[in-house]
Amino acid sequence: MKGTSPKSPKPSTAERGGARPAQLLCGAGRRRRACGGRAGGRRRAMTDYSEEQRNEVEALQSIYPDSFTVLSEKPTTFTITVTSEAGENDETVQTTLKFTYREKYPDETPLYEIVSQENLEDNDVTDIIKLLEQQAEENLGMVMIFTLVSAVQEKLNEIVDQIKTRREEEKKQKEREAEEEEKQRFHGTPVTIENFLNWKAKFDAELLEIKRKKMKEDEQAGKNKLSGKQLFEMDHNLDTSDIQFLEEAGNSVEVDESLFQEMDDLELEDEEDDPDYNPVNLDSD
Repeated sequence: MKGTSPKSPKPSTAERGGARPAQLLCGAGRRRRACGGRAGGRRRAMTDYSEEQRNEVEALQSIYPDSFTVLSEKPTTFTITVTSEAGENDETVQTTLKFTYREKYPDETPLYEIVSQENLEDNDVTDIIKLLEQQAEENLGMVMIFTLVSAVQEKLNEIVDQIKTRREEEKKQKEREAEEEEKQRFHGTPVTIENFLNWKAKFDAELLEIKRKKMKEDEQAGKNKLSGKQLFEMDHNLDTSDIQFLEEAGNSVEVDESLFQEMDDLELEDEEDDPDYNPVNLDSD
């Protein structure tokens, strides 16, 4: 009889193609971390995911005792408040990050969002979201929340430094502007042909406007000025004003007779003695 060779063992699920070979999971680049340090690169069981997630939560609670808050256990959701180091005048920037584990985390990135922030501009929030996305992709296959929070912490410190630098620049700019204004006050503006002509045109225009206003005011004043006849017609008290004055004065009115002493010496001709005097025809001369 011919000997029969022993039967070959059936191929494993991975060898049949039901699972990706270990060498592909542990290939070059980022995917190498998918092995997670496990022998042979075998896949994590669901119990392994749950255990890793639970262990990470416990570690995070120890690291961030005052800023870590669990929102739910299924799925595991929690928040961590991240605050920058104190900047100038003890000013800080702050953000609260919300994380939710996916079923296969850390082989899947966690869900994350910014739920609140203080003293951050819109572009700062956008930069933080991009940073979380980048760090999550780079650390895929490993528990990463501490790494993500640390990256955000560094970013917030950079923002505080930028705020300080910006304020220093604004302060220096104001000082330069004040110095320049002070120089202009003492030295004035250098006169050039161009700025002199501009000033002259503006001055002439202002002067012309002043003249026009004055002419208009004078014209208006002339229209409103009353003649003697108009004043007399408007105020009939003028008829008796002189008489009333004399009556009120009574005997206190004194006449200086010396003014009339020499009138007799004046050679005054009586018009009636003039042979050519004609009271009817005054234009006969």
